[in-house]
Amino acid sequence: MRTLMAQPFTLHDVTRLRRTVAELARSCGLSGPRLHDFVLAVHESVVNAVEHAGGHGYFKLWTVNGVIRSETTDGGSGIPGAYVDADLKPPDLSQEGRGIFLIRRLCDMADFDTGPGGTTVLLTMRLPRAPHHTTHRAMKRIRVDAGHHPFGRFTA
Repeated sequence: MRTLMAQPFTLHDVTRLRRTVAELARSCGLSGPRLHDFVLAVHESVVNAVEHAGGHGYFKLWTVNGVIRSETTDGGSGIPGAYVDADLKPPDLSQEGRGIFLIRRLCDMADFDTGPGGTTVLLTMRLPRAPHHTTHRAMKRIRVDAGHHPFGRFTA
């Protein structure tokens, strides 16, 4: 596991945190739409903590076994079950439930652990595989010396 960042956050940190996550995820190999999806999902998890859980939380970003993961933790009262369990798009005019809906669709995996003591949102995105680099080893030199022996002599 390689920790990329770990820090508390408030409303004043949201923009800087989003930029930093984008830079770090890019440096790990995410690019294009997958990079934008991951950054937006992280942003939604952080904004949800700020808006619905007391205005602050703790954020951690790391890589492990070919994935990048983020964890957003807050000390709020928890997410109502209807939002966490629902897999349906919220009504077009609804002002609530869009963040979780987006998070679930933007990442390869999204886990919510929520209750009266707070919420932890764990987001996972697979990283692209590094190109296979074949290592060419120098060939061993093999010398065959027939010499005076009737069957020759082999040395390596």
